[in-house]
Amino acid sequence: MKMWMKPLGSVLIAGTLLVGGAALPASFGMGQAQAAEVSMMNVINVVGKGEIKVTPDVAYLYIGVESNAATAAAAQKKTAATMNKLSTLLKTDWKIAAKDIQTEQFYVSPNYTYTDKEGQKFKDYSATHSIKVTYRDLDKIGQLLDAASEAGANRIQNISFASENPDKYEEQAIAKAMASANTKAAAIAKAANRSLGAVITISQDDAQAPIAYAQYDGAMAKASESSAGTSIEPGEITVTTRLTVQYEMK
Repeated sequence: MKMWMKPLGSVLIAGTLLVGGAALPASFGMGQAQAAEVSMMNVINVVGKGEIKVTPDVAYLYIGVESNAATAAAAQKKTAATMNKLSTLLKTDWKIAAKDIQTEQFYVSPNYTYTDKEGQKFKDYSATHSIKVTYRDLDKIGQLLDAASEAGANRIQNISFASENPDKYEEQAIAKAMASANTKAAAIAKAANRSLGAVITISQDDAQAPIAYAQYDGAMAKASESSAGTSIEPGEITVTTRLTVQYEMK
């Protein structure tokens, strides 16, 4: 949390001051304490919220391969062969840098069947390898996922959209939040037949840029040979921030 503080008269006093019957320094006179209480009553506290709609500029694609075989080694070998083919596709055909391809999960596990008559019985092994792909040409995401599916990817789990540099939108969100706080505080002062004074303190919640998600249905993409390909829409994300602002009320 970020905070700025501006002294205002007797509101911000060095030492310990807890208004409303709490402890005061021994040197703090009764008249001063009463004056401080009056000063603290002459403030307005409001919360302003700022939101900025942003078009995402990056997508994170979670793509994987799962293979089954009678042994763990065989399952792992099948998955590795498909992943090598997928990696070549991404790096060579789609020009995706190695730094933008990151392994998310890799595991080999046994599979079992169960019946009331025979109980649990070993079936085979599964080897799963999934990667996270950072991709910035958002208009071609559907085509990329279709190509990955054709190359053998059978675990396209989800797609998320974000802004790689959300900080550049934070200033705009702060400005909107401050305008909101000013409007609220002015309305409160007017309703009390008072006028709005200077800002005393401001504290900011951390700005947030949520991630938007989309789904990919590989089966649907292959349902029609005449289809132009899967269409993925990134939509918008919202950068938000909140300011808690204290004003002097005249």
